Parts: sequence; structure tokens; C-alpha cells
Amino acid sequence: MSDYDAIIIGAGLGGLSTGSIIAKNGMKVLVLEQSDIIGGCCSTFENQGYKFDVGASIVELIRPLEILFEKMGKDIKDYVDLIPCDPIYSFITPEGKRFKIPTDIDATNEVVKAMAPEDYENWLKFEEFGMWLLHYGLDAMICADMSTFSSALKVVAKYPKVYKMLPTLAMNHEMAVKKAFSNKDLLSSVSFQSFFAGAPPFLGSGVFGMIALSEHLGIYYPRGGMKGIPDGIMKAGQESGMEVRTNTKVERILLEGRDAKGVVLDDGTEITSDIVVSNVNGKVTYLKMIGPDALPKWAFKGVTSYMNSMPCPMLYVGLDTKPNLNAHHTIVTGSVEFMNEVWTKYYTQGLIPENAMSLICWPTEADPSLAPEGHHVLNWICNAPAPYSPLGDNWDRIKDWYKEQGLKELEKYVLPDARDHVTLIDVSTPLDFERRLLHPEGGIYGLFSDLTSLAMFRMSNKSRAIKDLYLSGASTHFGGGVPTSVASGITTADIIMKDHG
Repeated sequence: MSDYDAIIIGAGLGGLSTGSIIAKNGMKVLVLEQSDIIGGCCSTFENQGYKFDVGASIVELIRPLEILFEKMGKDIKDYVDLIPCDPIYSFITPEGKRFKIPTDIDATNEVVKAMAPEDYENWLKFEEFGMWLLHYGLDAMICADMSTFSSALKVVAKYPKVYKMLPTLAMNHEMAVKKAFSNKDLLSSVSFQSFFAGAPPFLGSGVFGMIALSEHLGIYYPRGGMKGIPDGIMKAGQESGMEVRTNTKVERILLEGRDAKGVVLDDGTEITSDIVVSNVNGKVTYLKMIGPDALPKWAFKGVTSYMNSMPCPMLYVGLDTKPNLNAHHTIVTGSVEFMNEVWTKYYTQGLIPENAMSLICWPTEADPSLAPEGHHVLNWICNAPAPYSPLGDNWDRIKDWYKEQGLKELEKYVLPDARDHVTLIDVSTPLDFERRLLHPEGGIYGLFSDLTSLAMFRMSNKSRAIKDLYLSGASTHFGGGVPTSVASGITTADIIMKDHG
């Protein structure tokens, strides 16, 4: 008899979501997390009285979270306190021009009309289709099994209007948003989100061009920091008997032939289970925890064809004064062409640009309790994207240089006398993310996301190579991010219950 019905490797959002649902359905579940904190990139840590978010800085498209708690017979409000944020973004152009995008879509329409009347009609058409796509298309697909052609066809059969999405799927992100804007500032405001899926505008899927519209459905910040989301999911799961162990690293998956039978910890301890769910990077799951020799040739070829997602350094800044900001998120960015060039001329060549996109997150605007009284917290992505292996250098050596770049950006755009008010500044480099979270090459979104690695082209929630092995998290459809990782966990749980319930 096995020790557990299911073992979940990794207490990220996908793993916790899967574990909570199947525990609610009567399974004996153990979640094993190598770190001392849960949530992976969606977590929070404390340093000198300041609470910083590890990576994720906001949650949008909260429907997957609502579905998750509904499946557990619970109300999300009893487990996660979500604070609405408005405006969605404040933008600073390279010329120093500032404008805001409100959460209310009608108010945004007025911003568009004032900034680019020539684009207004195209924007309204883009908005109408995009909102339909979000309400109909994503409701159909966000928590659906799309891991095979047959499962995808079942979704289309159930929701026949999904076919209207096909032209958008055939576009890249840049092509999709250019249907809305020609004004360079407004165009950049709906283009940089391609990096949220880990790709530049010319490579990202056109579906991700709707991210800017999805944010008008509401964006939220969990009180107490981003860790509030995994904490709430874990609490709900534990009420159904789910067990969570931190500081417990899984070294490999136990196999009998090609059937998953449990895990082996790094101290040699074996724990058996009827099924195994891996929420860690899919390439790590198959190549390290399973091993090339245990995989069919077709599976090994498929797994090795995937690229890891881009990494993203994070600066954590403590201030003893209020920053000159007016939104939870402030974006400093350039044109779409510039975003693409940063990718081709810098990122892919192993170079760190000195002037690229920066995302400044100001969590204490929503929740002052994250810093000592009168102080503030900034979580800062500075001059992104930046490579895992800087050409002719290494991240350990250039940490101080990167902090200096951040201070210069702070002085230029946010606080001219920043050096008089910065009480703490630290950085997590791609190498740090790899060390702490075990993300290969520091990749924050699991695997690279373009049209060739979505839906049935991405790693399946149910392994086709190893019996009773399931995957959740950023390596599965729709990729990395808070709502998508939660949705992956729901999808995986539904498949498990269909197979074993």
C-alpha cells in the first residue's frame, strides 16, 4: 500500500491548486517544497522590516482563483484579501511624458480619444472583440484540458465560437495590438505585456495581445504581499487534509518501468504514492527527475526541443519617503521597435541593455503595512530583459553595477534625491533565482511561450510518457503567471479526478 494517494512536487500555485482540489475530493495528498517558503515566484520575504515580493507583483483575471475556491466549496474572500488597484498603469515615455491607464474601460476610452483621436475607432473595435474573447474564449479555455488535439477539439465542440480566435492565434503580439493603435505611446502601452509571457512583441502569441484588455476586468494586490495567494490556497487545502512540507527537496521520481510510484528525497528517503504531480520546470521533471534513459525516444526529443523562458532580475528597494509615483505599476518603456531590438541586439546576444523597459511596482501604495511607518517598498524590474549568462561576465560580479543602474533610473524617473532616501537595496539576479527557486537559467515563466509552445504544443498536464505522472504550473498550458498557474492546477486536478476519482 502506498504512503499517499498523491505526491505533489513543488508548492507553487499550480501544485497547491492541484493538491487542494484532489484533497477536497478525498485523496491523501503530500506537497513537498524544496524552499523554506511556498509560492515560488508568487511569494514574499522580509528584510529589515520591509516585505518584498519575490517576483509576481499583481493578480489579474481572478476567475481561476474564484473557480479554485468554488471547487473546494469555499469563498475566496475568506482566504485571500484582494485589494483593487486603480489605475492599472502609469507610463513614463523616454521623453518624460506621463499618462495613466484607468481600470474603468470607459475612462480609458477617453484617454485614447484625447491622446490619439485618429486611433479611437480602431481601439473601440479592438476593445469590443478583445472583451468578447476574454469573456467567451478564455472562459472556455482557461481551465480546460488543451494538451492534445482531441481534447482541444472537445473544447471547440463545446464552445463553437472559439474558432473566432484562430486569426488572433495566427498573429504575433505586435500584429494583434497594431490593430488598435498607431500612436507610438499608446501602442507601447499594450505591447510590453508580451514580456509577461516571456517573449518580445514580434514573437509573443497574438492571444497575449489581449492581456492589456484583461487588466480592465480588474487588477488586485493581496494584502500582506503576493504570498497571501499561496497562503490562502494552502490553508484551504490543509482544511481538507492536504499535508505540506517545506525544506524538503525531491531528487528523483520513483519508477516501476514507466509508471510513477513516488519520489526519492535528496537524503535518500523514499515516499511512495499512487500518482505523482510535478509543479517544477517540465525539463527538470523529465530530464533530471525521470532521466533520459527512462524516456521513450519521442519523449526525449520533444522535451529537449523546448527552451526555458527568459530570466528577469529584480531589485528590491526600501525608502524612507513616499516615491513620486501615482500607480501600483509604473512602466518606463520605448517603442515596439525598440522592445524588439532589445531582444535581438541585446538579450539574445548575452548583453544587458543600459536603457530598456523598466517596471516599477509600489506595493505600499495598496498596503502600507509592508514597510515601517512612513517608509515604502519598491519591487523593480530594471532594463529588462536581461540574459542568464552576461557575455564575458557573471551576475555575482556585476550585482553592484546593476544596483547602480537601478539607482540611476530611480533618480531619473521617480526620486531625484533617491540616494538620500534609499535605506535598503538588494537584487535577485537570474543566477539567484536559479539557486533559490531551482528555475533552470533563472527562467521565470517555466518554458518559452510562443505559438509553437501553447496548448497541445506545450507539455501535457497528463504525461504521455510516464503512467500516473501529471504536470502543473508554468510548463503547461497557458504558461507562467498567477492566473494561468492556478488554472493549470485546476486542469490537472480535473484530469486526475477523471482518471482516479
